[in-house]
Amino acid sequence: MPVRSLLLQLPFDDLDLIGKLYAIEGSLPACHGADGTEMALELRGQLRQEQSRPVVAEIRTWAHSQKVLPRSAISQAIRYMLELWPGLTCFLDDPAVPLDTNPVERALRGVVIGRKNHYGSRSRRGCEVAALFYSLFESAKLCGIEPKAYVLRATREALEHPGSATLPRLQLL
Repeated sequence: MPVRSLLLQLPFDDLDLIGKLYAIEGSLPACHGADGTEMALELRGQLRQEQSRPVVAEIRTWAHSQKVLPRSAISQAIRYMLELWPGLTCFLDDPAVPLDTNPVERALRGVVIGRKNHYGSRSRRGCEVAALFYSLFESAKLCGIEPKAYVLRATREALEHPGSATLPRLQLL
């Protein structure tokens, strides 16, 4: 279970603490791209120390102050959260670490769905073709290219240059 989902199930009187963390994170500078990455990381680290760290401390204080039955679901959830505390808070010490893993989990979802869909392929060759197209689509997405346009361009390049198995270089630049 994703940690964010777990935290959202906790009955905070002030569930806004988690919302505050996401609001702070949304206001931080992006840290990707060649220009200003080092400055953005430095600013991100500073703002996390000033703004996010106190909110995280409030969440921890809340967790330690709860009086719940030892075997109740909320007790287990709090214990689980506190056991994972170093991993939950590592974003405070390293500005390159994101607040959550939602983008990674979303990316993995496609792999699972693809794997289930490949069971319907009636031959090994069918599975290989499906895997090839899946790889092309996911590679295009990672490069910030619209997958359909990418495959159309690759097909046109292959038709214009028979025997060529290379992908269109212009799309990757």
